[in-house]
Order: sequence, then structure tokens, then C-alpha cells
Amino acid sequence: MLAEAEDARVIGFAEISLRHDHVDGASICPVPYLEGWFVEAAFRGQGVGCSLIAAVEKWALEKGYTELASDAELHNSVSIRLHKQLGFREVDRNVTFLKSLK
Repeated sequence: MLAEAEDARVIGFAEISLRHDHVDGASICPVPYLEGWFVEAAFRGQGVGCSLIAAVEKWALEKGYTELASDAELHNSVSIRLHKQLGFREVDRNVTFLKSLK
């Protein structure tokens, strides 16, 4: 989903996928997953992000889904706060590790 300014310039987006693997806290599978969500700094605080999420929710509901999942990095307190303001609930905190084997 794209958000455009009056001059048709793209100022934000929300990217959705359908995750068919396990998603912590989800009771459905597949579950729509908010993979990316961004609004240009000059347009933040004007409802653009909320409108993008509303469009995503509308799409998901029209497709018959009952949940929307997302994530945020642990240090991204702004994203965590915004998710909670939009009705998401935190279900897990996670640090992922990977070790290369030679």
C-alpha cells in the first residue's frame, strides 16, 4: 500500500505478506504480516501512518483474515509505541542469534 502527497509523490508505504510459518501469538495461519511500514519524516504526525494501517486492516478483513501481525526491533521504542497506539498487543520479545559453521 502506498501513501501519496497531493503532487502524487510517494510519502509512505505499508508492505504486507502472508506468513505461512509459525507467528508468535497468532491463532490463524496464514496470517497477514506487516513486513514494513514507513512515512517520510516531513509527513509524520499527520495521520498518514494510521491511514496506511487502516487500509491494510480493510484489505485483510475483506480477504477473511481475523488477525494482523507485525514486529519491531527491541530498540525501536517509537515503532513499539505506535503499534500499541494502533491496537497491536505485544506477545513476545526476542533476540535472534546465528553462528556460521565452517
